[in-house]
Amino acid sequence: MNRLTKAERPFRLAVLGVGQALRGDDGVGLAVVRGLRPFAHPNLLLIEAAHAPENCTGQVRRFAPNLVLLVDAARLNEPPGTIRWLDWRHCDGLSASTHTMPLSLLGEYFTAVLHCDVALIGIQPASLEMGETLSPEATTAAAQVVDALASIFAKA
Repeated sequence: MNRLTKAERPFRLAVLGVGQALRGDDGVGLAVVRGLRPFAHPNLLLIEAAHAPENCTGQVRRFAPNLVLLVDAARLNEPPGTIRWLDWRHCDGLSASTHTMPLSLLGEYFTAVLHCDVALIGIQPASLEMGETLSPEATTAAAQVVDALASIFAKA
């Protein structure tokens, strides 16, 4: 990724894990953020945005990222643990999370105010039952996303 070193300023990535940890695989976005903590980097902002990612906009604004990456459980009609890049502009109805604001509105805010790119990774949940922990499929998917993102900053 040349944008890490060739840009006018260093590439800055904000990763927002979205979801409710008390509802099984709905917490998969939070698991990705927690998994990235050991790979801390000055150009990487990690936020466990939980069920109200709109409450984190000030922190993201101050960080001034080039890219905001949202990670959330999403009903993809695929096997549990399936990972997909999704168009955040058309994600209304795909999300399996319990968050209060549609991610499309949050994406619109970030692009309009921060003039940055926004991306969304959706992970198919196995269970969203209250009191459940992450399923093995969601745990594996979270680790795969962590490995992919950590490799970007390992080279920086």
